[in-house]
Amino acid sequence: MPSRGDSDCSRSNNMKPTLLILAAGLGSRYGGLKQLDGFGPSGETIMDYSIYDALAAGFTKIVFVIRRDFESSFRSAVSSKYEKCVSVDYVFQELVELPPGFTVPSGRTKPWGTTHAIWCARRTVREPFLSINADDYYGRNAFKLAAEHLMRTGSALEYCMVGYPVLQTLSQHGAVARAICEVNEEGFLKALVERLRVEVWESRARYMDEAGGTHFLKGDEMVSMNMLGFTPTVFEQLERQLSRFLEIPNPTPDTSELPIPVAVNEILREKAASMRVLPTSDRWFGVTHAKDKSAAIDAIREMVKRGEYPSPIWSGG
Repeated sequence: MPSRGDSDCSRSNNMKPTLLILAAGLGSRYGGLKQLDGFGPSGETIMDYSIYDALAAGFTKIVFVIRRDFESSFRSAVSSKYEKCVSVDYVFQELVELPPGFTVPSGRTKPWGTTHAIWCARRTVREPFLSINADDYYGRNAFKLAAEHLMRTGSALEYCMVGYPVLQTLSQHGAVARAICEVNEEGFLKALVERLRVEVWESRARYMDEAGGTHFLKGDEMVSMNMLGFTPTVFEQLERQLSRFLEIPNPTPDTSELPIPVAVNEILREKAASMRVLPTSDRWFGVTHAKDKSAAIDAIREMVKRGEYPSPIWSGG
């Protein structure tokens, strides 16, 4: 159990926000089920630290989106830690779970993407919620910013997104894709612009366009790392986006998917909701590539050494 302040198990659930953890990915580039891989000094997963920070920030319910084919291993790893401390539920991202009127194309085995993963939680999540990736470290302040927004917003149609400076999100072991934020003067997101092959270049960042041209970034541009806050009104909007996606003939029906940044862009374009950008200077890191693991282990070890996290992080783990 957490041992710091009000992140303990005595917190009551009075319409506090839910943490929705997307853990159904297969980690093909990483080479394994990185959601359950050990990174901390006592074998902690990355999501152990996210959950610890989320409880300290005021989240009182955890919902995992997983696949049925690794349900047993996931539950056995999770139940002994979190279920004694916080309300825990599970949602399955299944291929057959589609909007009315749609069926799975013959030969399809790949999940439909992050928009579909979040939509699959529509019957379980009834309160404002924050969606995160299971294999990303977001930082303590990021959860605090998101929780404060979700608990104080007076509009069911005002969502939020935690934004990170792009240079703080890049891997030293290969190029990545990043969704760069276009933000208006009031601090609301206008659009997410997907940039491919983004990488560190000296003290800046650069990316390659579809024609092979190289473009440089200053490094402080805000990017989305899929740390997104919603209210349950988003589920109907996501269902509409999924239906449109499935209606359009696709040249790769076996592998095509609908990422959440694409769906968010459509929601904003239609003016169906607004999204407040919450900038943070927190360090973000993930494990896109297998070689990223050693850097993540080192970063966590340093935070534990500074006293930012206990070891082991769960007293009952």
